[in-house]
Amino acid sequence: MRAGWIRLWRWTAWGGIGLSLYAGWLTVDDVRDRASSERDIGAACDGLVPGAEVMDLQGGMVRAKGSDYDRLDVRQLPDSCAVYKVPGPGKTTSLFTLVVRGSAPAKPLNWIGDDSRLEPFYDSYGMEGSQKRDVTAVADRRPEAQPVGDGTLGWYGNRYTTVRAECGPGSSATAPELLHVTARADYDDVSAADRQRLARIARSATKVLADRIGCRTRLPALPGRQLAQAPSVLRPARAAGGSCRWFARHIKEQGQGRLPDRALAVSVREANPVESCLLAVSPDQVSRIAVGLHGDKREFARSALTHSPWWLRTASYFGTEARTVGYDGIVDEEKIIKRGTAGHTSGGWWASSICDGKPALHTLSSSYTYDEVLDSRTLSALFHAYVGTITKQRGCSHVAYPEAGDFRVS
Repeated sequence: MRAGWIRLWRWTAWGGIGLSLYAGWLTVDDVRDRASSERDIGAACDGLVPGAEVMDLQGGMVRAKGSDYDRLDVRQLPDSCAVYKVPGPGKTTSLFTLVVRGSAPAKPLNWIGDDSRLEPFYDSYGMEGSQKRDVTAVADRRPEAQPVGDGTLGWYGNRYTTVRAECGPGSSATAPELLHVTARADYDDVSAADRQRLARIARSATKVLADRIGCRTRLPALPGRQLAQAPSVLRPARAAGGSCRWFARHIKEQGQGRLPDRALAVSVREANPVESCLLAVSPDQVSRIAVGLHGDKREFARSALTHSPWWLRTASYFGTEARTVGYDGIVDEEKIIKRGTAGHTSGGWWASSICDGKPALHTLSSSYTYDEVLDSRTLSALFHAYVGTITKQRGCSHVAYPEAGDFRVS
């Protein structure tokens, strides 16, 4: 009996030693795999991102890999790199993307008009289960970007941070005037800690890139406090504040009519080089407007409840950002708006001014078909109210507005 217990004890001891050695081997192997993953991420993103920071996203991981096809080369901007999490052999899931863009004479960084890239809402088709009953309740596709700090460093959403860098005097001849570097999480439910990590990655990548290409710039520090969750739920327009306060005052003075009854604002910062306000039409307001429509426009109202929601967006760009605002022209030709001009494009209008001695552009974009529901007088009055308010707030002068005829869309 005693001999049996001794044998059992020995086997248990040897088993424990074996498991300990196996666990140690796994630990060493995991460390080796993580280090290899960090190097691969760095190579895929041309050395701009710290692989360890990317590997710490989504709670941390042991293995990840850079895309074999989406690999970044800073010599040919715009460009991007993608990183995948490797949860098991032969398995990958999307994790992270870095996008680097630089200003160019014929390539806008900021867009206006009814281009699908500016669409803030997913439509009700393709949803699991029943269709969305209220397509404009939440800006679930493209919420308004919130400023990082005072906005001079850039802006962020719940899944990304974009850092901007202006290349000043002393920069190399090949450096662009402006850089936009975006670090984006490619998974849902991004935590507050990951928002901070994305901001650090974006700022670090911008600093490395600027040094490498000879862009003389000074990046502000990240805010000391955590980046709050960016709002995406639209609120009643009559009670709007922040960047949409002007609209609440406008409908109070001029009446609701066919104008939007919902708003999503951003925080107002005097130094912010980009400031926007999203306005949208609720299903109830669509129904009220539809009563007065005829022919094809009645069909516009029906589609506004499903796949073509009605929205407007005002956005102002100041300084260097104003010099790289553009739109899609005829036959897919991209055009940058010239300084000091005013005019219109498909679903978009712009006015110009001088603010603090620098150029500024003030814009209005409309979703497809909605501008045909609003008459030209309403559109003109709305745009003048917006431009008049923001140019007064910023102390701007030399304001140029589009001609009255530019607001005729049907």
